[in-house]
Amino acid sequence: MTQDIPEGFAPHFRKSGLTDPWEPLYSRNTGDAIRIGLRAGPAHANSRGFVHGALISALADNAMGLSCGLSLDGIAGLVTVGLSLDYLSTARLDQWLEIRPVVLRTGKNLSFCAATIHADEALCARANATFRALQAA
Repeated sequence: MTQDIPEGFAPHFRKSGLTDPWEPLYSRNTGDAIRIGLRAGPAHANSRGFVHGALISALADNAMGLSCGLSLDGIAGLVTVGLSLDYLSTARLDQWLEIRPVVLRTGKNLSFCAATIHADEALCARANATFRALQAA
C-alpha cells in the first residue's frame, strides 16, 4: 500500500551503503533538527511484520547526529560515543515511521541529543545519544 509522505519531507539528502536497502528514506530540516521518516515496507520488517529495532536504532542515530551537526561549524563530522533506545511498542508495515530529534546541548567536543520515534503518530521508541566532534584538519 503506497501512502502519501507527510508535508515538508523530501528524499533524504544523506545516502550510504547501510541505508540504501531501506530507500526511499525522507527527511525534513526543521531548523533545529533533521527528522527522518519512511513508509514501512518489507525491507524494514522482521518475520513478524514489525519494523526491526536495528533499523530504528540506525535511523535514530543518523537523525540525532545530523541534528547536532546543524549548529556546529568547523568540524569534520560527528561520531557516536553512546546510544540507548527504549522500545515502547511496535511499528508495523505501511505505517509512517518518523524520528524526531531534540538537541539537548552541543559543545566543542561533545553533543547530546534525544529523540522520540513515532509510528503513525503513536510513540513506539525513545532514544538518547552522545556524539564526539571530529576536528577539521
